[in-house]
Amino acid sequence: MKILTLLLACTALGMQAQDGIQIRRNQVGCYPDQEKIIVVEGTNPKGKVRVTMPDGRVVKPRVTVRKTVSPLSGKQRYVVDLGNLSTPGCYQVSMGSQSCSLNVDSRPFADIATASLRLFYLIRSGVPIELGGAYNRRAGHMDTLVLVHPSAASPLRPAGTAISSPLGWYDAGDYNKYVVNSAFSIGLMLAAYEQRSDYFARLNTNIPESNNSTPDILDEMMFNLQWLFTMQDPYDGGVYHKLTTPDFEGFVLPDECHQQRYVVAKSVTATLDFAAVMADAARLFAPFSHDYPAFSAQAAAVAERAYQWAKANPTAFYHQEQLADPAVTTGTYGDSNASDEFFWAASALYRLTGKQYYLDEARRYQPSRFTTPSWGGVAALGAFEWLAAGAGSDMYQPMRSQLISYCDEAVQGVEQSCFLSPFGNKATDFGWGCLAEFCCCQGMALLYADQLQGTTAYRRFALQNADYLLGRNATGYCYVTGFGDKSPQHPHHRISAADNVRAPFPGMLVGGPNPGQQDKNDLGSATYPSNFPDESYLDETVSYASNEIAINWNASLVAFLCWLDSL
Repeated sequence: MKILTLLLACTALGMQAQDGIQIRRNQVGCYPDQEKIIVVEGTNPKGKVRVTMPDGRVVKPRVTVRKTVSPLSGKQRYVVDLGNLSTPGCYQVSMGSQSCSLNVDSRPFADIATASLRLFYLIRSGVPIELGGAYNRRAGHMDTLVLVHPSAASPLRPAGTAISSPLGWYDAGDYNKYVVNSAFSIGLMLAAYEQRSDYFARLNTNIPESNNSTPDILDEMMFNLQWLFTMQDPYDGGVYHKLTTPDFEGFVLPDECHQQRYVVAKSVTATLDFAAVMADAARLFAPFSHDYPAFSAQAAAVAERAYQWAKANPTAFYHQEQLADPAVTTGTYGDSNASDEFFWAASALYRLTGKQYYLDEARRYQPSRFTTPSWGGVAALGAFEWLAAGAGSDMYQPMRSQLISYCDEAVQGVEQSCFLSPFGNKATDFGWGCLAEFCCCQGMALLYADQLQGTTAYRRFALQNADYLLGRNATGYCYVTGFGDKSPQHPHHRISAADNVRAPFPGMLVGGPNPGQQDKNDLGSATYPSNFPDESYLDETVSYASNEIAINWNASLVAFLCWLDSL
């Protein structure tokens, strides 16, 4: 709790926006040896910066100031390097009447990283939440009487068959459970776990399973894996695309929801994501058979069966518009290209089984370049499989080359950028879920490159993305709930809106600035404060395009911040 106490004391100083002057900085904290950068808007800070040291001394440091003009808004800003502030503690940075705090700590990300993972406990479905403090709630969505939708019917499971499909995580701001996104989220976190397993072995998130012999992150994954098992048709190996109500529920608590829930259409993408994550889980849970006996063998078997179904049904894509009796209007996670899913699943199954067949399949679907991971583009998770397998593995070298090429391109021009970060310099950096897929996942890629190179050359740029995420950006928001002195208070999240607790769940990453503003006709009296790509963010519950939360986004936050904390 030392870090959290220091952080609260530090952020209590706040950021007082006066005289049109604004200071943007990482509101959570920096490592002692990390560069200390603030961005100032509204005045040239040269000669005006004063710093109150942790011991109370006031100094006027020799700062480096660089003038910039945003290519997105045309706004003029100043990037200020505060120099060597390496003594741990809370600093206050002042310019006239404007001031802000800056936290320096040997583990600045410890609390926020833990909260990002613990969030998954708070969004568990089908069980009461009893270790959540103010966020405790009654169980909802037991999902023991889920119906097979006509689109999912098979000879041995006709439409209307009742099946049991409990547990799992609520997907996002809604209460449904989607295989594509659940498997992707687990896969992303397992990739980080494999790289930093010693760190995760020590990380306690205070969940019901914390006293067993398995790391908490794996226990949390198991809660969702148990649900995923139920989504495979035991008669043919195909996997249902999602478990859902026909329409989204209102903004009520889980135990107040009463719509019938269904499993709907099997899809090739859901089935392959399932195969990949079960293969990885079979391998990574093997040392923890004391807590989960027989799991690895079972997971391996269902993974191979799922891959066989996908090969037999390669064009079984999800088409929600074709669903009827009843029609379904909830999230689609539609995808009409399964080559990346085949690559990830084949790579994971080869690592598990060593079978030549899966190696040949992985080579067949090998991508031509590295792209940051997303639920609809999982080739990077396949690349991470080969990078984790090591230099002696068959596809290590091409995956390594693709990753390094991507990272080298990503850091081009950072020294001239407005916020001194790889992310946030182009209009295309912003959109639905951009803070996860383009900021956190880019940071994760940079950390992979850093580890592969055996240097800290890329780590600096990964930390800059963390700075951007946590407040050194155009809006001045720390985009993770419960942290910093300006963070989202009204995320698009049904439980947080309905639970009568003023503060939202801590540790949630919101989607972020989205110039598409797909929700602008649903905002009522609320309006976006700006149309500039990096300022198109609205902290209102109605803004599902910029302020929703989702498990895949939080998974990227876990992977990124826990890796940084492990350093």
